[in-house]
Amino acid sequence: MLRIRDLVKVYPGPVAALQGVRLEIDAGLFGLLGPNGAGKSTLMKILAGLLEPTSGSVELDGVDIVKSPAKGWARLGYLPQEFGFYPNLTGEAMLEHLLELKGVDAPGGRRKLARDLLERVNLAAAAKRKVRTYSGGMRQRLGIAQAVAGDPRLVVVDEPTAGLDPEERIRFYHLLAELAENRIVLLSTHIVEDVAVLCPRLAIIRGGKLLADTTPAAARASIEGRVFEGDVARADMAAFEREHLVTSTRLFEGRTIARIHGEGAIPPGFSAVPATLEDAYLALVKAGARADRAIGAVA
Repeated sequence: MLRIRDLVKVYPGPVAALQGVRLEIDAGLFGLLGPNGAGKSTLMKILAGLLEPTSGSVELDGVDIVKSPAKGWARLGYLPQEFGFYPNLTGEAMLEHLLELKGVDAPGGRRKLARDLLERVNLAAAAKRKVRTYSGGMRQRLGIAQAVAGDPRLVVVDEPTAGLDPEERIRFYHLLAELAENRIVLLSTHIVEDVAVLCPRLAIIRGGKLLADTTPAAARASIEGRVFEGDVARADMAAFEREHLVTSTRLFEGRTIARIHGEGAIPPGFSAVPATLEDAYLALVKAGARADRAIGAVA
């Protein structure tokens, strides 16, 4: 189990990137949702031992990996949002190099291990191709191959599907689900669909604060019957958003369709629609942003 207790990170300024985050995460896929700048990457770097928290603790199966980061590194796989590769190396050579840097070996040697890992992430056919010829999805799978080397107990992936086309995203979903069968996989993202597809549990973070620790079903149920959809003239949208909590808008046949979260008086022409995880997430995040603006205006 991964236990995160009262985690705080304050950068010079001061900027409070994390404000007392507490989570307990069992084996399987766990989603960390939040907008850009919410504190997700700061949390991921602390878990990976790349950043020290201002206060708080992180325990992996009873070992405090903040006090003893070296004990955590041996049980950790990490795929950061930006992962650098040498473009002129082949996939196999790149992975061998990464295994050497991580100090990971195997009875048959690093080359055999690299080939086995490439097979596992469906890159065996591209092992001899230079990394510069890889698609975005192939590079992400190469990144996952190095992350799971050494059979880590915890795998942390930060924004892994950003920029992937739909086919590559689905392939990546299957790979992450397979990896989570016998370990903790922590998926940090701002893409709600990633969490809705993969994660039986999730946390929502905004401004360094934990807003929710829940399940997709419970999140949807929490706003069921309070999500409405209807047309709004483009010229009226700014005024409409001041009056209603708009979770999302889309164009349909040239019309602007708005989804709102609310109670009481419903705008004319709006009707109730089934709640989605995206509705629940956006309602929570946008309500928090509204509250912050109101506090700022009073101050």
